[in-house]
Amino acid sequence: MRANQHHILLILFFFAASFYAEAQYGTMSRRRIAPQTQDKPEPAEPMTAEELVEAEMPKLLEAIEFSEFEQAILKSILTKYVQQRIEIQILKLEPEKTREAYEQINLKQDEELKASLPADKFEALKEYRENRGKKSKSKKRKKKKNKS
Repeated sequence: MRANQHHILLILFFFAASFYAEAQYGTMSRRRIAPQTQDKPEPAEPMTAEELVEAEMPKLLEAIEFSEFEQAILKSILTKYVQQRIEIQILKLEPEKTREAYEQINLKQDEELKASLPADKFEALKEYRENRGKKSKSKKRKKKKNKS
């Protein structure tokens, strides 16, 4: 009787040890392992008007030189109208109405910038926006020499 108990305990021990050994090597094919899902990164919050203007200002200041006073004026005007554009996007209007609203905002912004900035700075800013922030390349023409 005692020998049978030892044999049963020995068999149970080897049985448990084999599961432990298979689990250590990852060869336990009978066991399903659920894939670990990664946490989805939280979507980035949309930037505010101030943050958008702050991000754009260094590029703008690199292209056009403004005094501190002109920078403050430009920053406040741009922030005001960027905020209006964001509000239009939030409303999700029809494409035609959205386009009209953007045109009105652009006209008002141009009028206010023209009234607030010197003419040469306003023209430089207008050219900068038309080129979408790219520096304009000056075209150099070579003069042909007449050989006579």
